[in-house]
Amino acid sequence: MKNLYKNNYYNETKEEKIKKLKNEIENADAIVIGAGAGLSTSAGFIYNGERFDKWFSDFSLKYGFKDMYSGGFYPYSTKEEFWAYWARYIYINRYLDAPKPVYNELFELVKNKDYFVITTNVDHCFQKSGFNKKKLFYTQGDYGLFQSVNPSINKTFDNEEWVMKAMDAQGFIKNSDGIFEMPENGILMTIPTEIIPKCIEDGSDMTTNLRADDSFVEDEGWKKASAAYSDYIRKHKNLHILFLELGVGGNTPGIIKYPFWQMTLANKRAIYGCINYGEAFCPNEISHRSICIDKDIGEVLIELRE
Repeated sequence: MKNLYKNNYYNETKEEKIKKLKNEIENADAIVIGAGAGLSTSAGFIYNGERFDKWFSDFSLKYGFKDMYSGGFYPYSTKEEFWAYWARYIYINRYLDAPKPVYNELFELVKNKDYFVITTNVDHCFQKSGFNKKKLFYTQGDYGLFQSVNPSINKTFDNEEWVMKAMDAQGFIKNSDGIFEMPENGILMTIPTEIIPKCIEDGSDMTTNLRADDSFVEDEGWKKASAAYSDYIRKHKNLHILFLELGVGGNTPGIIKYPFWQMTLANKRAIYGCINYGEAFCPNEISHRSICIDKDIGEVLIELRE
């Protein structure tokens, strides 16, 4: 599909688009939500700036990087330091709640609808805000899971207990709400060698269950969710479907964006909705059945619920 443009076919005002999208949410037979990083960004999961400085100022001072992504790829000289960094990274992006209730707003909007979610996000925010686990497909993994570096072990392993142990080992202190905070006397940038995560199956090294290459483990849970999504699409393909894309960028458009466009084109009863600050657009071929809103997702969700 070519000839993309940044306004929908009728060139409505933002208020008119929101009214139109609200009507579609209320009246569609099914809602397929496709969520990318922009949704979590709207919820406050920012990977640089104040949030980065709060948790990683020591790593930034020592190595010079200014955001969490860069720190995640840094070639640390020891496993003890590598896993100290990743314990913090996983803790704040998986086990802490998002700073803003954007996912909760989304859930309240669709909780009584026939919905399914496909997402490239790995922060578990959908389940934490109340979405039905059986209606979620996390395509790119989960910060809360480890996998072995041994490719023959096609399993994933929950890491919550390990993360809490590694945070404690660095000197973080839990407050009265059970949330880790910085102590006054500083923290360590390493963890003890004996708690470096090892696979319980064969003692091999562990790594995060995040899709980076062909070593990504698609375990039984992943396969079950993939099949559930495919089955949902098949059963609803000829109905009045709203394909609601939220915060999907250009890194992996083949997972959500392009399929949503293609399925909207193939089903004359389908509507394509897109809320994405700075990146709300659609192909001309489906523009007359599209609602593209260039605005912060959290703000739009609030307006949709009013």
